[in-house]
Amino acid sequence: MSAQTELFRQQIHDAGIPDDFSIVASHQIIPAEILNEIDHFIEVFEQVTTRSEWVSYMLNNNQGISAIRRHETCFFSAWDIHIPPEHPERWQLIEFNDNGSGFLFAGLLNSIYYQNVLVNHDNNNHIIPPPPYSELCRIILNMLKAETDTFFDQKPDGMMLILDDAASLNHGKFSVEHQLMATIGREAGWETDIESPESLQQDRERLTTNGKPTDFVINRSTDFLWQSKELQPLVKAYNKGNVYIAPNPFSYITRSDKQLLQFLSRPDWDEILAIKSNERTILSRHIPKTYLLDEDNLSQLAEHKSEYVFKPTHGHASLGILNRNEVGKHRLQQLISKKQDYVAQHIAEKSELIINDYMPLWADLRVWAYKGKRYQLSGRASVTKERLDLSPPGGWLPTFAATE
Repeated sequence: MSAQTELFRQQIHDAGIPDDFSIVASHQIIPAEILNEIDHFIEVFEQVTTRSEWVSYMLNNNQGISAIRRHETCFFSAWDIHIPPEHPERWQLIEFNDNGSGFLFAGLLNSIYYQNVLVNHDNNNHIIPPPPYSELCRIILNMLKAETDTFFDQKPDGMMLILDDAASLNHGKFSVEHQLMATIGREAGWETDIESPESLQQDRERLTTNGKPTDFVINRSTDFLWQSKELQPLVKAYNKGNVYIAPNPFSYITRSDKQLLQFLSRPDWDEILAIKSNERTILSRHIPKTYLLDEDNLSQLAEHKSEYVFKPTHGHASLGILNRNEVGKHRLQQLISKKQDYVAQHIAEKSELIINDYMPLWADLRVWAYKGKRYQLSGRASVTKERLDLSPPGGWLPTFAATE
C-alpha cells in the first residue's frame, strides 16, 4: 500500500466512515460530454415525471396512501448509470432511487481522495476538483431551507427526524451518514434525532418521536409504501398533510418504482403520458428496454433470458435480483402466481476497472441531483459483473468530473 493510499484510508477512518464500509483506493473520471448528456437527461426525467399527465396516470393506477398527491422533493435522489467501456456515449440509466444512500460519504471520499492522491498528480489538470465537504454541507443546507420554505408558511417548532428501520440503524452501513445528516439539520436550526418507526406516535394532531413533536422527516426506511404496523403513525400524519416527509409513497409511485422504467424506456404510452418526441429520443437512447413480467410476455422473456436481468419492482440494494442462470419459464410463472412483481430489463454493460492483475472490478456511476440539477457523483465497483457486490476488493469508488 502506498503512503498516499494509507493516508487516504486513515483520513477516511478519521472522518467517521466505518471500517467495514468497503472502499476502493482507486478512482474513475467521467468525461465532460458524458456528464453534459446525463445532466440533460436528468432535466428531461424531471420534466416527464412531474408532468400532470404522468402524475395523473400513476395516481389513477394506484390507491390508498400512494394516491395522495404531495409536493416534497427529495434532495438525495440518485440516478444509477452503467457506462460501457467501448461506447461510453451509450451509457444507460439502470434505475432511479429517491432514497439514494451515500451522498455524504461520497462527498468525503471524493474530497479526501483528491487531496491525498490526485492534487499533486502530474495529470490532475483535466479533473474538476470536487467541492470540499464543507461546501457540500452548505449545498444541502440550502436544499433543506428551500424545502422548508416551500412546505411551511414559517419554520415550525417541531423537530427534524431522520427515520430508518431498526435493523438498518443497528447493523446498516449508513447509520454514520445519518449522524452526518443530523449535524447538517442542526446547523439549519432544527432539533434533530435519528430513530426507527417504533419511536413514532400520533399525539392528537401532531406526529411525535419519543413524545417530541416532529414536523420534518427525512425518510430512509425501505418500507417504501409504509405497510408495516410501526409506520402507521407516519401514515396518519401524512394523511393530515402537516408534516414534511420525503421520500414518500407519492414520490415512489411516480418516480422510483422500477415498473416505471417500462414507461420511460418504451414509446407505447407516450401519447397517454404526453412524452414529447425529443424527450422520447433521449429516454430511449439511455434507458434499457424494460418489461413488467406478466402472462403475455412470460414465454418470450424466458426464451431470451440471457438478454435480461430480472428485478423486483420494489427491491433495493440488489435484493431479489435474478440473473439468467436463476430464471426459467417455471420460475417466472411462480413469481406471477405469487403476485411478486418483477421487471425484465435488458442487460447494460458496466465499465471495467483494473486495480490489480488478478481481478477486474465492474464500476457504475451514481449521480445525485435536486430538482434537475446535479450536485454529487460517486461510483461503486463490484466484484461481479452481473450484480452489485461491494465486498472487498470492491466497494465505493471515488469519482470525478473531467474538464473536457
